Amino acid sequence: MGLFISYIREHRIAVAGYVIFTAAMSVSFFLYHLPLKAVLYPAALCVIAGALLVFLDFRRVLRKHREMERLQKLSADLLDRLPPADSIEESDYQALVETLKSEIAATRADLNRRYRDAVDYYTVWAHQIKTPIASMRLNLQNHDSELSRQIATDLTRVEQYVEMVLMFLRLDSEDTDYVIAEYSVDDVVKQAVKKFSGEFISRRIGLDYQPVQIKAVTDEKWLGFVIEQILSNALKYTGEGEIRIYRENPDILCISDSGAGIAPEDLPRIFDKGYTGYNGRSDKKATGLGLYLCRRVCDNLGHRISVSSALGRGTTVRINFSREKICFE
Repeated sequence: MGLFISYIREHRIAVAGYVIFTAAMSVSFFLYHLPLKAVLYPAALCVIAGALLVFLDFRRVLRKHREMERLQKLSADLLDRLPPADSIEESDYQALVETLKSEIAATRADLNRRYRDAVDYYTVWAHQIKTPIASMRLNLQNHDSELSRQIATDLTRVEQYVEMVLMFLRLDSEDTDYVIAEYSVDDVVKQAVKKFSGEFISRRIGLDYQPVQIKAVTDEKWLGFVIEQILSNALKYTGEGEIRIYRENPDILCISDSGAGIAPEDLPRIFDKGYTGYNGRSDKKATGLGLYLCRRVCDNLGHRISVSSALGRGTTVRINFSREKICFE
């Protein structure tokens, strides 16, 4: 009904002209003292003919309106062409739309090119910075002191941030270099624990590792990144106590710490990009990207990651490998 009212308003001049013409013709016939039937019949025929023309034209407008509604639901990339124009005004509007589409496509292509250039630049930068880190780590192997161990721990943190940059860039790139196969989760966990072994020792934080004996269809490198991020957070917020790694149910890996825990109001947002929560604001070193990347990677690999925590009592992160579907972005 609303569309019909809009149609009448749009054609109000034509409708008003038609009504005035019919009325003028009827009055003229009446002034010539023609019989009433001779006046009413032509008037009725004019009204019927006018209503029929309005009905047919409104059907055309209604079909076009429904076609436009259908096109609005499509992506701009799938919008091949608009319905044929029925007037000069519609042709002008369609030409304007095509011009805007061309400009948007050119802008999008330019933005994609700039994004790829930026990704390539920062990827090269991240790889280049790994070289001096490896060199410094090699030099530290010949020195065993409290200072050298602290430097080695700091280098591990720097290396982890570099890996975070690389993973962040690769997540949205066209080539995420997934190598999907069946891997032993224990092998991936052991590699991550070995990477942080110096920090476990220097800070005297206990490790209770119970082999989980889980075989998962995953990507070894990306899963290793997730486990390293979880261990890094556990170490960062555990002043004393221990970190436990164990299996819960057949396909769930658990990493639990006895650290500061997470405030209840922060829990719903810990996977949001850039969100650091109370602990992050107090620490002033958190980036708010670690758990965000963990969630993104797990979603892509078809795993489910969840966190439970109690303030002052510690945090437990669970990775469920039972999901069969693997999706790639």
